[in-house]
Amino acid sequence: MLGHDVIVIDPENEYKNLVDTVGGSYLNVSINATQRINPFDLPLPFKDYESHPGDLLRGGVINLIGLFKLMLGAVTATEEAILEKAIVITYSLKGITFEDDDIAGKEIPVMSDLLSVVETMEGGNEIAQRLEKYVSGVFGGLFTQRTNVTLGEGLQVYSVRDLDEQLRPIAMYIILSYIWNVVRSSNRKRILVVDEAWNIMQYEDSGRFLHGLVKRARKYHLGVTTITQDVEDFVNNEHGKAIVTNSSLQILLKQSPASFDAMQNVFKLTEQEKYILLNSPVGQGLFFAGSEHVGIQIL
Repeated sequence: MLGHDVIVIDPENEYKNLVDTVGGSYLNVSINATQRINPFDLPLPFKDYESHPGDLLRGGVINLIGLFKLMLGAVTATEEAILEKAIVITYSLKGITFEDDDIAGKEIPVMSDLLSVVETMEGGNEIAQRLEKYVSGVFGGLFTQRTNVTLGEGLQVYSVRDLDEQLRPIAMYIILSYIWNVVRSSNRKRILVVDEAWNIMQYEDSGRFLHGLVKRARKYHLGVTTITQDVEDFVNNEHGKAIVTNSSLQILLKQSPASFDAMQNVFKLTEQEKYILLNSPVGQGLFFAGSEHVGIQIL
């Protein structure tokens, strides 16, 4: 209503009715869907924020290594070094280097390009075998094509409900990375809602990525809201705890008794507030704004 774009990552198709009612775009990210996002996309330079050559590529390489740790599972230091070198070579073959990482007019690589590079590298055989299922194996096609979606105006929802549990955090990471690239390439006021954010926070690299996005979001006119069923998912995680404690507004609804020990240190709850959160009916809870704590009734 205020003219700001709203972007939602929806793991459970809970926002479909909202889009149908108020208008907007609803994109279903799944193996059988036609919408694709290329994880190798880089942002276009925006204003003076990214003025040094190589900064965009360096950030892209770091984000991709985090993504591959999600995709491949445990990655040794040697494998990480091979991956880093392979990613840099893959970009350089398209003319994108640390000396010139402006992507204007250049072809962006895709996952199959990286696989071809890894296969030729010493020590890369095992990585290539693990990566192949995302290129030509059971998960092939989902992350191996060029981006064909556009971050439109108004309300836009990305649904990942139809993805396997193993793929869901990977897809959410890629969607977040894509949104972050677009945000940094333009000058619009946007709000990003990450629902069921525990999918991201349960892994070190994706949790670090979301934490970094939240810390830098305001600089690019982006507001971020994270939602989770269980506050423990956040407060027991280094990056999640930092997101919670640095949020300007916080809403707590009814909580389980098991979560209170972890929450006590973060939210500094009084005994009365504990009682409220243990016994709240649907729609009641606590609203925190700065140092102010008030009870709320959601109609």
